[in-house]
Order: sequence, then C-alpha cells, then structure tokens
Amino acid sequence: MSLDVATLKRRRAVMMAVNALALLGALAGVVGYFKYGQAWALAAFVAALLVGFGAQIWFIAGLRRPRSPSMSKGA
Repeated sequence: MSLDVATLKRRRAVMMAVNALALLGALAGVVGYFKYGQAWALAAFVAALLVGFGAQIWFIAGLRRPRSPSMSKGA
C-alpha cells in the first residue's frame, strides 16, 4: 500500500487543529459546568468530545487502502 505523504501531512495537520479546538471547547464546557453550574455546558463538553473523536476517525479512515477503479463502480 502506497500512501501519499503530502496528503497524510495535510490530513494530520487538519486533525490536530480540530482536536486542539475541541480540547478548548471541552475545557470550557468542564469549567462552565463545574465552576459556574451551567447545565448547557455539559452538552458543549460532550459535543466537543464527539468532534474530537470524529476528527481522529476521519484521519484514520484516510489511511485505508484506496479502492481500485473497477471495485468502486460496483460491477
């Protein structure tokens, strides 16, 4: 399996940026929920976790072997 290094570096950078933003959102949700008692902050925390995990799944899915053109047509 050959992987395009430039594409992987770009996907990794995007994943890391999204994870960094998700981390900030999760931290804000934790502070808002536990320190300020805002119930909506728990939903923001869970949403930030899901976004972070989604970004990692998106990156890993990009590592799969690309399909051959004959298989993608369904014939």
